[in-house]
Amino acid sequence: MAFSGAPTTYLNPPVPFTGTIEGSLQDGLQITVSGTILNSSSTRFSVDFQTGFSGNDIAFHFNPRFEEGGYVVCNTKMNGSWGPEERKRELPFQKGMPFHLCFLVQSSDFKVMVNGSLFVQYFHRVPFHRVDTLCVNGSVQLSSVSFQNTRAVPVQPAFSMVQFSQPVSFPPRPKGRRPKPPGVRPANPAPITQTVIHTVQSVPGQMFSQNPAISPMMYPHPAYPMPFVTTIPGGLYPSKSIILSGTVLPSAQGFHINLCCGSHIAFHLNPRFNENAVVRNSQINNSWGSEERSLPRKMPFTRGQSFSVWILCEGHCLKVAVDGQHLFEYYHRLWNLPDINRLEVGGDIQLTHVQT
Repeated sequence: MAFSGAPTTYLNPPVPFTGTIEGSLQDGLQITVSGTILNSSSTRFSVDFQTGFSGNDIAFHFNPRFEEGGYVVCNTKMNGSWGPEERKRELPFQKGMPFHLCFLVQSSDFKVMVNGSLFVQYFHRVPFHRVDTLCVNGSVQLSSVSFQNTRAVPVQPAFSMVQFSQPVSFPPRPKGRRPKPPGVRPANPAPITQTVIHTVQSVPGQMFSQNPAISPMMYPHPAYPMPFVTTIPGGLYPSKSIILSGTVLPSAQGFHINLCCGSHIAFHLNPRFNENAVVRNSQINNSWGSEERSLPRKMPFTRGQSFSVWILCEGHCLKVAVDGQHLFEYYHRLWNLPDINRLEVGGDIQLTHVQT
């Protein structure tokens, strides 16, 4: 299957899992692996980004081990020989518990987030574009493996009468020879994409693509219209991710990302450049609550610069990461999570990708 910027997801794939990444890894590709650590005698699992199926050339070997108090090994294998290990004496996984792993490919490194928090950066030892295969092995049960290009250029559906879970994405028409976009061809299950019409019921093992009867309309600029509003299919629930990418306008005063529940704003994320602040709040019954402004580091958004925001829902809070680094947690003030089912984005940004 060609991967054209729309998220591609494999539901409940068997382990070991092997998938071919069409077009190889690219800067901006995000791979998410979710599942549960088996409560078994086995003490390891691994996620490998490799060339081919032999296992002789592994650009990035991510290997949690439930041994010696727990640690994670990162390494590279070239021509059948392992390089020096990088070990982190911390294990953010527990046997019998679910996990959410996110690998963001960047020009200099892989950024790895575990359950919404940045865990490790692994600098490339070999050119990452050689990677064309993903493998998951060991003592895990997978619930999903998904691939998403955070720098894809989206377009809107043509007819407002058809409700999509998010804008259907088609690649722009490039000048000259069209490059082959990254993608995944599974070794076992067929993928389902998340850009599906609401009336279609997704079934594991069945693939739904864009509706061929509906002609998409491409906007003249590689951005969503602003303000932008879309649904969050199924609302929020623990492990649900919402990802947005865009560029802050050079003269920006601010922008906002709202997660809404009816007339309420369950979560209001509001970077303000004149105040050099990232304000968080909730509006319930038309009344704003107390603002939250504290940050562990400097303002992560910059005028004229691109950004990526990842909002991960957990049972007690939302975890928010910007450009692959955990920024803050926001504890739920509205607790009926499935009713938080609308995303609103507005302000001084050019929005280029949304995954709900």
